[in-house]
Amino acid sequence: MNWTVLVVDDEPLTQDLLRLMLEPAGFRVSGAEDGLEALQMVEEERPDVMILDVMMPRMDGIAVCKTLRSNANTADLPIVMLSGKTHLGAVEEGLQAGANRYLPKPMSRMDLIQNLREVLAEKAQATPI
Repeated sequence: MNWTVLVVDDEPLTQDLLRLMLEPAGFRVSGAEDGLEALQMVEEERPDVMILDVMMPRMDGIAVCKTLRSNANTADLPIVMLSGKTHLGAVEEGLQAGANRYLPKPMSRMDLIQNLREVLAEKAQATPI
């Protein structure tokens, strides 16, 4: 199955790198440059999973995550935070905001794909038939 991934990062090079990592593995990738754009795209496109940076202009990843979790239509969207902020407090804040995973930048291609597949499988198991 071709899963859709919304990559939310204010660095175009990071978006490009993640696209190059994910598309050969069968993911369809779209991108947003900040949290406000991400929320709009989630509503329009309904991605299967989101890769979310923490530090961004206009609306940071923590606020995006909390907003998505508080909306019944997006509360179960798998969110993988990918950030250079890797100290314990930052990881805890991301997970408490509702991220399914919190991964460090840089991340290897195989680890990223494995984490995405795992959160998608967890969602599939949690979805009632």
